[in-house]
This record gives sequence, C-alpha cells and structure tokens, in this order.
Amino acid sequence: MTGSEIPPSFRLAYVPGVTPTKWVRIWNERLPEIPLTLVAVTAAEASDVLRGGGADAGFVRLPIDRTDLSAIPLYTETTVVVIPKDHIAAAVDEVSAEDLADEIVLHPLDDTLDWERPPGRPAIERPATTADAIELVAAGVGLLVVPQSLARLHHRKDLTYTPITGVPESRVALSWPEDATTDMVEDFIGIVRGRTVNSSRGRTATPPQPKQRKRPDAGDARRKPAAGKSAGKSSRGGSGGPKGGGRGKPRRRS
Repeated sequence: MTGSEIPPSFRLAYVPGVTPTKWVRIWNERLPEIPLTLVAVTAAEASDVLRGGGADAGFVRLPIDRTDLSAIPLYTETTVVVIPKDHIAAAVDEVSAEDLADEIVLHPLDDTLDWERPPGRPAIERPATTADAIELVAAGVGLLVVPQSLARLHHRKDLTYTPITGVPESRVALSWPEDATTDMVEDFIGIVRGRTVNSSRGRTATPPQPKQRKRPDAGDARRKPAAGKSAGKSSRGGSGGPKGGGRGKPRRRS
C-alpha cells in the first residue's frame, strides 16, 4: 500500500479531566469512514504534542503559547479544594482563599491553575503530580486546590471537595496547529460548536440538491396542438376541418 492509499484518520489529544466521549460519539456517527484515535497527554505536554504532529487537534487547558496554535475556548471549570471528609470545610458550601491562610496547600509540579500566588502555606516539597498530591491529602499532609474535573478524576472515598472563591479558574479549549487546519479539523470544530450535519459550514454538510424541472400537466399537453396541425378553428364546421366532413347543400337530380 502506498502513502497515497493510506486511509485517513483523526487523532484527538485530551488532557486529564476532559471527557471527550460526547464529541467522539458524534464524530463516529457522522464520519464512520474516518477512525478517531484518542491520545492522552498531560496538560504540560499538550502544546508540544500538537506542534510535533502527534495529534491533529486537542483539548487543552489555557493559557498556552498561541504563537502558532489556534484555540477556541469552550468552558470554564469551577475550582475546588480537596480535603479529608472530616475537615471542617467539608461542612460548608463554599470557602475562600483567605480561609486557607493557615493550611498547608500542596502545589504539584503539574498544576493547571495560573497562579500569581497559591493560597495557604507551602509544603516543604512540591509533589510531582496531582495524583501524588491527592495521596498526601489523604495522608493528612495538606490540602489541594484543583479544577473540579480533576477532583472527580482522582476521587477517593475518604476525600471530598468544596468550591473555593478568590482563586484562578481553569479554561478548557480546543486547539490545533494554525498551519494544519485540515478538512477533518474543520469537521471536528463544527461538532464541538454544535453545528448540525446539514449546517452550511463544514465539509459534512449536505450539498444543495438541484431543483427538479416541473413536469408538464397532462391537461396542458392535450391543449397544445399536435405538430403539423393548425392551431386555428375547431374541425367542426370550421375552415380547418376536412372537406365534406359537414352537411352541405343537397344535389339536384338530373
């Protein structure tokens, strides 16, 4: 099989916490002939994967370097603080950053929030990953502030989470290389933006059908004169009728 005969495919990257299931299902319904492959990436490596051609498009967390990447912001997540179930903050609907002033707040190296200064007191060391930080919260070492989807992703029975105000929020966006805006990328953009299959934009839209010519009415056809015949007076008693077809004068007997 030559390179030109390789069937097309679409590679979609996604960062932890993002669930692309709905969009993948719609893709498979509309474009079943083009397989979609999911590529799991960390938030830190997502941009490099897109630039390096490891994926055609991807769900990323903003901010990213948009020098050569296009991005469509999709939604903003609620930020929460992950705490042990017996923590005092578990009894309230919401806390503020100031409420954590005396708490040790873990700040993992793969943190996805754009902090100017994290709340609380810093731990002696920064955990390598969010998953490691969750383990430390369970061990009673400190608390963790993350987007709500990451708190759900790392759910544990002995932990819970509470919304927190006065802190950054995480924005999720669809991104792709600017110089690689292919037809398949346009198709996926249309799906994410909620365009229908019959939308005028996007390659999957149904092309307009040519108008059918109206068939002549049977009555009209009967009313039209046949070829080679006069469209004049009726054959009954008219000049257009056959000779001798009507009643003429009686002949005289000799």
